[in-house]
Amino acid sequence: MPTLRYVVADVFTDRALAGNQLAVFTDGRDVDDETKQALARELNFSETVFVLPPSEGGHARIRIFTPTRELPFAGHPVLGSAFVLAAPLQLGEIRLETLSGLIPVALEREGARISFGWMSQPIPRWESFAKADELLAVLGVESSLPVELYDLGPSHVYVALSSEDEVAALQPDFAALARVTDAGVNCFAGSGLQWKTRMFAPMHGVSEDPATGSAAGPLAIHLVRHGRIAFLDEIQISQGKEIGRPSTLHARVFGEGDRIDRVEVGGSAVIVARGEFRL
Repeated sequence: MPTLRYVVADVFTDRALAGNQLAVFTDGRDVDDETKQALARELNFSETVFVLPPSEGGHARIRIFTPTRELPFAGHPVLGSAFVLAAPLQLGEIRLETLSGLIPVALEREGARISFGWMSQPIPRWESFAKADELLAVLGVESSLPVELYDLGPSHVYVALSSEDEVAALQPDFAALARVTDAGVNCFAGSGLQWKTRMFAPMHGVSEDPATGSAAGPLAIHLVRHGRIAFLDEIQISQGKEIGRPSTLHARVFGEGDRIDRVEVGGSAVIVARGEFRL
């Protein structure tokens, strides 16, 4: 009877029972793809990770599954896996291989405990979102910035609302959203270094995500491109309060003019449980 051990971490939070839940199966070598997907569906977190031996110069290779599909990259699985895998190691940086490439995560420690991590994300491609009018009609809102689609493995659409209260009041029709796009729909508001966002991805089996690391980097780029923040500004993003999982994400963009050199997303994580499946 195979025993598959896993760790549960709450990501983009520094306290248990908040942030975005993540299951990390620390040895996924003997788990076939059908079983990986079934386990992700069984746990029903936004994402579940399976760790494999590295093949491209990293410390480990990870595969990331939502309840319905595999993703080439996602932010909170990378950050959470870094906390889980680097906890017993004295590394200043851990490099994780994903289907979107090698992702380095710089780690900060308080004594032996990892307290914070910064991941360097893939730089996304972006374009105008072709179904912007249809999306805004479904949401019942207007956007103060162009509605644009960013792709860094997963895809995200960004809608700028007038206030944080308007973001909090959203009650989307998830079935209608899924008919408009299979990208994550990110509605945000804020100013300066403080921003609030909500992300809806019903097509991925995630009606609303508590903390979306893969969306935080493109949001920072979106704000830089449209003059809301400057290069090197470290923004703080709040997410998840409306579903009882308050989360805090940090993001910053390096570049000059129209050139994006690097985007980093950071946050904390806490390990809250360990368990095993016997299949």
